[in-house]
Amino acid sequence: MALYDYFGALRLGRRQYQAAVAKGEYPYLPVLDDILANADIVSEVSLGVLDLPLERIVGTKTQGRTQAFASNFMPLLGEKTEFASKWAQLYDYQITEGIQDPIVVYEFMNRYYVQEGNKRVSVLKYLQSYSILASVIRLIPRRSDDHDIRLYYEFLDFYQVSFNCNVWFSKEGSYDHLLELLGRKPGEVWDEEMRSYFKGAHDRFSRVFEERRTEELQLTASDALLLYIEIFGYEQIKQRTESQMRADLNRIWDELLLESRGGKIELVEQPLKPESSVPKLMNWLMPSTGIDAEQLKIAFIYAKDPEHSSWVYGHELGRMYLEEHYGGTLRTVAFSNAGNEATLASAINLALCAHCNVIFTTSPEMAVQSVKTAVEHPEIWVFNCSVNVSFTSICTYYARIYESKFLMGALAASMSESNKLGYIADYPIYGRVANINAFAMGARMINPRAQVYLTWSGLKDANCRQEMEREGISYVSGDDMITPNRASREFGLYHKLDDGTVENLATPICDWGKFYVRMVELICRGTQAPREMKGKKAINYWWGMSADVIDVIYTQNLPPDTQRLIRFLKKSICRGAFHPFEGRIDAQGDVVIGADDHTLTPEEIVRMDWLAGNVIGEIPEAELFAQDAQAMIRQQGVKTEEKKTEE
Repeated sequence: MALYDYFGALRLGRRQYQAAVAKGEYPYLPVLDDILANADIVSEVSLGVLDLPLERIVGTKTQGRTQAFASNFMPLLGEKTEFASKWAQLYDYQITEGIQDPIVVYEFMNRYYVQEGNKRVSVLKYLQSYSILASVIRLIPRRSDDHDIRLYYEFLDFYQVSFNCNVWFSKEGSYDHLLELLGRKPGEVWDEEMRSYFKGAHDRFSRVFEERRTEELQLTASDALLLYIEIFGYEQIKQRTESQMRADLNRIWDELLLESRGGKIELVEQPLKPESSVPKLMNWLMPSTGIDAEQLKIAFIYAKDPEHSSWVYGHELGRMYLEEHYGGTLRTVAFSNAGNEATLASAINLALCAHCNVIFTTSPEMAVQSVKTAVEHPEIWVFNCSVNVSFTSICTYYARIYESKFLMGALAASMSESNKLGYIADYPIYGRVANINAFAMGARMINPRAQVYLTWSGLKDANCRQEMEREGISYVSGDDMITPNRASREFGLYHKLDDGTVENLATPICDWGKFYVRMVELICRGTQAPREMKGKKAINYWWGMSADVIDVIYTQNLPPDTQRLIRFLKKSICRGAFHPFEGRIDAQGDVVIGADDHTLTPEEIVRMDWLAGNVIGEIPEAELFAQDAQAMIRQQGVKTEEKKTEE
């Protein structure tokens, strides 16, 4: 029996050898001594005996028997050799007694190389075992700016608190993200219970993941687990059995495919044309769902109450417009104050119990719970109002508000006799930074000396009004809409006079009502989230002035030439003849973005993490903001990094 299995292992080894040779690859086991010839090792640490995943054991320490194995650890020597006889004996022993003696390995860059026990590894890999006991010696390279070295040092920091060797990510920052999802702080050492529960969940998931893995999925098991925890939550998955995890994995497979492909986002910048003008071929490719608006029941879920949030108030006006547009035949229901995980889950459950078949979650921090709902209820259409969110189970939507902010900046600079303008932002999340910069660039186009003083209303103990008064600034861009429960004229672009009165000049308008009407049309025409996009790209409907969902309303008391300027700029943007982010852009720190003949791409605008050179201010860290904003900033906040000057 053992000899028969050696034949099987030998076939696997020779097949792997031939495939490697055909590709021009090294066909034998990697040798650590050869790898270390160009490495700078600063320390050697004994980790004791650990239970190692066999997939992490990739080679041998010395040349020795390396050519006895193919690169997958399957044997290459003939069945009549002493090697084959010993391999077969080990196989029999594993079947009858179980191999217990630890092998000896060296760990370098979280990969393991066998010093003693190559045949034991070969037998267990052939039997598709998950792990093996090993006495581990860690070799630590010198710290450097190399990506792999930086990633390895992140792993070492994680190991110091978790004592877990099995977690290995392919992207920097993933270890800190995992700790955040687990509710742990960096540097907080895990107790024995935490280590045991996490290792069990990680090992169960890894086994299931390796069963399902395909060549197109370029993720580690830990990469996949991170997304799994993000969607379902650690408290839920740590108790899941392998069969339950297998079912969950099937549900989120498209999300893993998308993550493996780099999380590409398809920004749809224009609504599709009315059905009558769509070519017949397109109608055939994207056939109607057969759904009429009357068959839809739509839930709108808000993080706050419309009375206390101008953002929510705008969406609530959009919901009412949608009902009015369809003459009451389309039913909607609204759920407010769903600003945390528990209240959001409750609101979604109530929407499902009310037989809603479309759900709009209207804040970026609701994205993950929206995905969980979509994967558990694939029959429901789920949309989330955010941008730069990479999920394929839901569609996201957002407005190109920066277009209206550019006009507001130009208007402010044309009206102000001072070079100082004010801008009050709430949170530094994706999309908002583009709004700030567009305002600043609009102002600089009219007045090259214009400076925009940036303050953040979401900061702890923020007092933006006092900051503006201290700088002597009277023209300010504030909240885009009035908040019903604290009515104030300090919204939109306003001018604060010496006597303390406020003169409203203009306000940007995001017509969420028209936006939602177009979204309902997409659903009824069957063009929401085309099947061919599943697992390939995330879809974001990112519409602006040309789609008639963004506008600027201004007082008729403006000088006629100023009104004419605003109308001209608006028409130019709508026609595509002018773009706010076209040409060379001077950013803070003497950094140059773009070039004279370059227009920033939609992705560059969405992910903007720099401030224009005429902005006085900075993008603060998440910890400086009020507690209720920190979760959203950690999830959707821009990640600032040093930029290089482009010649």
